[in-house]
Amino acid sequence: MKIEKIYAQIVCSEHVASTGWYRSLFARDSDATPMAGLAEWHHGESVGLQLFEDASKAGQQTLTLMVGGLYGEKARLEDAGLYPREIEPADTASLVRLSDPDGNVVVLAQSTHLLATRKRKDESWTR
Repeated sequence: MKIEKIYAQIVCSEHVASTGWYRSLFARDSDATPMAGLAEWHHGESVGLQLFEDASKAGQQTLTLMVGGLYGEKARLEDAGLYPREIEPADTASLVRLSDPDGNVVVLAQSTHLLATRKRKDESWTR
């Protein structure tokens, strides 16, 4: 099997409200709406997120996104009104958790090594 693209899927109970929340998370509109109740955000050529409306399964998923600039992303999410929790340091990656309108958990994570390197280069990361 040759995999050409991978989509993570998050299920929501109310498509319009959740699409707005994920629009704020990604700081842009969805890239495609292939069918009713489905929005897609494409990240590069081979990765994407599908947001699908199915109230019976909403609120049971976790999505982990590896990011650069965890402190900057946390500040941006706070400014967007998404209420991220505090940054949690760990041995290999630091992370921040937040919940979408249905209670699905979104985790932003950054390699602890990269986080420490960025903090030394730019004190604004300690925000």
